[in-house]
Amino acid sequence: MDNAQKHDFSKGSISRAIVRLAFPMALAQLINIAYNIVDRMYIGHTPDGRLAFTGMGLVLPIVMIIMGFANLCGSGGTPLASMARGRGDHRESGHILTTSFLMILALGVTLTVVFLALRQPLLYLLGADSETFVYAEQYISVYLLGTVMVMISFGMNPFINMQGFGRIGMMTVALGAVVNIALDPLFIFVFDMGVTGAALASVIAQTCSAVWVLRFLTGKKATVLLRLKDYVFKLETVGRIAALGVAGLVMFLTTSIVQIICNKTLLAWGGNLYVSVMSAIGAVREIAAVGMISITSSAVPVLSFNYGAKQYERIRRGIRFTTLAAIVAGVIPWVFIMVLPAVFIKIFNADPALLDAGVPAFRIYFSCSFFMAFQLTGQIVSQSLGRAKSAIFFSLLRKAILVAPLTLLLPRLWGLGTTGVFLAEPISNVVGGLSCYITMIFIAYIPLGRLARENQEVLS
Repeated sequence: MDNAQKHDFSKGSISRAIVRLAFPMALAQLINIAYNIVDRMYIGHTPDGRLAFTGMGLVLPIVMIIMGFANLCGSGGTPLASMARGRGDHRESGHILTTSFLMILALGVTLTVVFLALRQPLLYLLGADSETFVYAEQYISVYLLGTVMVMISFGMNPFINMQGFGRIGMMTVALGAVVNIALDPLFIFVFDMGVTGAALASVIAQTCSAVWVLRFLTGKKATVLLRLKDYVFKLETVGRIAALGVAGLVMFLTTSIVQIICNKTLLAWGGNLYVSVMSAIGAVREIAAVGMISITSSAVPVLSFNYGAKQYERIRRGIRFTTLAAIVAGVIPWVFIMVLPAVFIKIFNADPALLDAGVPAFRIYFSCSFFMAFQLTGQIVSQSLGRAKSAIFFSLLRKAILVAPLTLLLPRLWGLGTTGVFLAEPISNVVGGLSCYITMIFIAYIPLGRLARENQEVLS
């Protein structure tokens, strides 16, 4: 049995196929978060810990934008390549993969130049003040030098998972994590480089991950290869990838915009202490979302493959399983965060003022976090089926249409102040999540049932 047959998602249990990809992906994300937390934990316990920790948190929107453009190529190319694989067209699948890689290179170089040139005004726009600017500037100046490698690692790894090699995809992240965790204390404490050392460790780690990805995608085990030889550029392919990937880009961009709005609003209503609280929330949010994101992301290549193979009833079963599994994966961390918020805050800094402000903020912000499962499931179904417009709408709805306006409005109502900023998230989780999911039911799940019945009638 060759690799193409071995990783045929149209055979066997569809829930098992999703789980087989989800477990290594979840482990990879946990490892990834672990080394991000190690970065912040080490920095949070340096002499200028809280300010340095806040400075690192301020650059998150820039990092998210970089990830967003990598996701444009990865989330746009992966479903298309998987559909082509489902149809048995491996040449087209490889063409999409190679085009996505070249798009990443072009975008990576462009973003490096633009952000390095504009980093000072950008950091003040993001909420930096005279105390936190120096730490944010030190970190981002080094981090940006590794933009291309970060984007290759993040944007091309989904093409490994798309082929069914979940463990290899996990190793991409694990390699970077091990390198980063090993280098962090060396650069931060032994060489006394502070946040600059943390950024340098991240760049080296992501470079190792990028090399790993490229070696696999150009090697013998891959069923779909990255091949620059004999490559023929097609603008149409770029357009298809970009159209479908815009949803992934929008998701990251809106997250960045909301982060900027939150930081600026919190700075105005509560000072940089509350920006520190939001930095801690952002780190813990990554942990809370691991299971939901892993399940839903792993469903994309499986559902896309079956869509290409016209296995519509299998897709419906996959949607039902993904929904239930994502809800369970969201509820488990929700329980721990609601019961033990102080424990999570102390990971980064044990400042009593941070704890006093952070504990109630955590409970408000995460009160409905598991409703994200509905929004993520609705979004990935549209993405998996190549429906760019609805995927973009789902990406925009929760963050841009709900969270951003609420973050600006609620602090001014009923004396809520900073509480209003943290309250915007649970409201948007419930309203946005259910709206996305119900819409998906009508535009995808029900029509897939009709297609499945038509297929059955033809066969009978």
